[in-house]
Amino acid sequence: MARKSIEPNTVLVNRLILLFVFLVSCGLAYLFFSAVTRSGSSVSEFRTGSTSSFAVVGEKGGGCCRGIEDLELWGSAVKWGSDFKFNTSKECCNACKAMCTGKDGPCLCDSWVFCGNRETCGSKFGECWLKKQKDSLAPERQEEDHSVEKITWTSGLIFGKGEGIIGFETGYGTIHIKLFPDCAPHTVAYILELLPLHHCAGCELYRAESRGQSWDSEGNHIKNAGFGPPYALIQGTLEAKGTPFHKLPLEDCPLLKRGSVALIGSGPEFFISLADHSEWKQEYTVFGSVLPEDMNVAEKIAALPTVSDAWNNVNVTVLKKPVPFLLKRINKSSQD
Repeated sequence: MARKSIEPNTVLVNRLILLFVFLVSCGLAYLFFSAVTRSGSSVSEFRTGSTSSFAVVGEKGGGCCRGIEDLELWGSAVKWGSDFKFNTSKECCNACKAMCTGKDGPCLCDSWVFCGNRETCGSKFGECWLKKQKDSLAPERQEEDHSVEKITWTSGLIFGKGEGIIGFETGYGTIHIKLFPDCAPHTVAYILELLPLHHCAGCELYRAESRGQSWDSEGNHIKNAGFGPPYALIQGTLEAKGTPFHKLPLEDCPLLKRGSVALIGSGPEFFISLADHSEWKQEYTVFGSVLPEDMNVAEKIAALPTVSDAWNNVNVTVLKKPVPFLLKRINKSSQD
């Protein structure tokens, strides 16, 4: 007698069972890894607003080279755009960076202006003007002339070695920060607008989280340790009373390192990272970095007395007494 064949319905049922088991396994694996990778994302839980839709020029990766559209910076030309043309703003930006390596003295170029809109630029399309500012922390802007046809320019700043450094002056010492205008041009432009105020009333640090048992003194995550709490950061606000604040766009978001200074959402809340935070992925606009020798001031503030609180179901520690700070210009130096 011939062997009885397996009925088609039985085969179909078995296949459906296998498919169901596979899908359930994938779902469980996804939930597990999502929980692991999101652990410690304690800052994004209380962002202050959604990201605005601003045009940001440039690309991520391989070094930042971003500018701001509809902005024409003035200043002494070191390269005339009529004889110096490129296809993209990034190429123009990189040409300025090439004149600001720090190997042969001070930067010869600290700002660039590019015409990249074929419709409004016309014959000026591709022009790349490289310039030198009298004061890179207070760049000159060309006022719009309504009597002539508008040309859409894109401009950006480049801070070389020892340049573009500001200070958060606190009662515990000054935290010197190197700004990244080529990565976060909108955020840096906002901070430069605050500098002439000389007060920044309302700017303060109000949250302090130590490295705890999760990160070592150099900010490296300890193997098999959790990701907080505490979350290794100090948090504050960068909004001066009496000065209108407009939401800032999400800009370049590299992985957070010890010393990174990052905006939370569209601002004005920000934080200084006391450790490497790869678990937070690329969620925050990093607009600067604390100079290594000043991390002790940040650590000192993180060790101040705190009280426990809960923000959106996240356990946090808030300073008993917020630490106000002033924004301060820092003169050029040979190191940063």
